[in-house]
This record gives sequence, structure tokens and C-alpha cells, in this order.
Amino acid sequence: MQVADCVFCKIALREIPSEIVYEDDEVIAFKDNQPLAPVHLLIIPKNHLRSLNDVTPEYETLIGHLFGVIQRLVEELGVAESGYRVVTNTGADGGQVVGHLHFHLLGGQALNAKIG
Repeated sequence: MQVADCVFCKIALREIPSEIVYEDDEVIAFKDNQPLAPVHLLIIPKNHLRSLNDVTPEYETLIGHLFGVIQRLVEELGVAESGYRVVTNTGADGGQVVGHLHFHLLGGQALNAKIG
């Protein structure tokens, strides 16, 4: 399911251009347009889930696959050994800006150890 006014759904449908680095039937990964690190990707399910709050047991396989994609990307991008961060924000107080479940993959430099 896609949501017409969701920017990430539009990226998944190729209605908004983005630098896509990975895509399959369920997941798409693209470069963040305001990167906070040399490696800064957004990894999203193509199916519109608003946040982690929408992840029910029926999505366990999808979320497992999504993290498998992240593992593949960190290997391909050469940050698996040096280290990286995977972040998701949920809700306004959690810092979520786009209402589509997404995971930030950051790496390629030493990241501040503080969370938040």
C-alpha cells in the first residue's frame, strides 16, 4: 500500500528523483539529501508503515529482510568493520519528521557517542 501524499512512497514509486543504492520488491534504500555523515542512507519498506508502532507480527519477515539489506549495504559500503549506526525515530517526540517507517544508516566517520 502506498500513500499519495507521502514523500517516501513517492520516492519508492519513482515520482520523486532520488539516488537509489538498493531496491527489491519490498525494500528501497537511497542517499539522504541532507547527509550527516559520509555514508547516510535511508532504508524503507515500500509498503507504507507510518512508524515502528505499525510493525505487528505480520511484518516480522519484512523487518528481518530490511535488516538483512542493511547488513548487505554496510559490507558493500565498507563500514561493517569500522562501525556504523542504524537509527529510527518514532513519533514527534522521537524526532520522526517523515511519517513513513525508515531507518537511517550512518557511517564513514567516527560518530558522536551520545544518543540524540
